[in-house]
Amino acid sequence: MAIHFLVTTAIPEPGLQLLRDAGQVTVLAEPPDYGTLAALCASGDFDVVLTQLRDRMDAPLLAAARVRGVSNFAVGYNNIDVDAATRHGILVGNTPGVLTDATADIAMLLILGTARRVVEADRLVRDGRFSGWEPELLLGRDVSGAVLGLAGFGRIARATARRALGFGMDVLFAPRPPGDRHVSDDELGEFAGKVRQVTWNELVQRSDFLSLHVPLTDQTRHLVDDDVLQRMKPEAILINTARGPVVHEAALVEALHSGTIAGAGLDVFEDEPQLTPGLAALPNTVLLPHIGSATVPVRNEMARLSALNAVAIAEGRVLPHAVNPLLGA
Repeated sequence: MAIHFLVTTAIPEPGLQLLRDAGQVTVLAEPPDYGTLAALCASGDFDVVLTQLRDRMDAPLLAAARVRGVSNFAVGYNNIDVDAATRHGILVGNTPGVLTDATADIAMLLILGTARRVVEADRLVRDGRFSGWEPELLLGRDVSGAVLGLAGFGRIARATARRALGFGMDVLFAPRPPGDRHVSDDELGEFAGKVRQVTWNELVQRSDFLSLHVPLTDQTRHLVDDDVLQRMKPEAILINTARGPVVHEAALVEALHSGTIAGAGLDVFEDEPQLTPGLAALPNTVLLPHIGSATVPVRNEMARLSALNAVAIAEGRVLPHAVNPLLGA
């Protein structure tokens, strides 16, 4: 019997070709709503579903699903109830390790863009309001010498630190906020003596730029809330390239509007693609449409890895990148 893959949104060709070589492929013409996705997964017509972050694979859907596995076209998998999938014998795969540099580039872009007010400057020129050089036109912030606080110190945070050090920033980190654990110099490796570990509370209070690099979990949901925003420097800027719900977006809008903090650079949002009312109107923000991994090589590799996971699931082999590894071993 032929293997049949369901792809909820078309992925780059390297991945689609791998799927076609292994079996039949159904690519949906438009992203499915929850009811449609649930019905397709329960139909028994598909062996593996290749999902996007917007595809909610919760416990009720997975309980009724008649699929062998789910391959997520993403590093994160907070859209999938992995515990429920494991209970029902459904394998889950992701695409780790491929978007580190691309996302760190976006984090650095947001740091520079907010500091130097590039969106405001671009709009001024496009609107025909640029009348020539002026001594106090759109004065921004120096990045060199500023304190960058990294919430989390995984691969993307380390890549961001590497870039920030090149710009002469003073880099602090808290490895696992809101909790703390000691990180030895051996674990720091190349960063030993170049970055400093502090508590989450100290990171919040000392950072000129607070950059978020944590997964979305029950512990990190609304990690940055009104209390945290109130404890940040008035001149501080918040950077988020992690997951939108790590920030309480309504509290952030109020903090930006009131001047509690100076600005924010966001590539992710709490209820994507919707924005909290008032956020888009704030001039002290740089808002990007979740493009941290959006380079041609990175998306091609994500497509390849997600397809390899899907094929391995369908053929009963060990996944290259299993989220529930005991099940996939």
